[in-house]
Amino acid sequence: MPRLRDGRDWTVLAACLDEDPDLFFPAGERGAAPAQLERARKICQSCPVRGWCLQLALRIDADHGMWGGTTPHERQRFKSRSRR
Repeated sequence: MPRLRDGRDWTVLAACLDEDPDLFFPAGERGAAPAQLERARKICQSCPVRGWCLQLALRIDADHGMWGGTTPHERQRFKSRSRR
């Protein structure tokens, strides 16, 4: 994964750095989970390293949580389209 010019890992610039990780990884898909994911998505929208986060999620085949502003379902659709 990319590193910054000063050698630090790109994750130090992540908008989610000081957020509760549970916000991005809700338990299940019902109840509070949809609202939780929307809150997480809003944080991702302003993130300067959103693209790198999404690349990592696709590379490790992350099947849970909000990564780079995308849900597992959205990432699966993206991967399916890119295979065509």
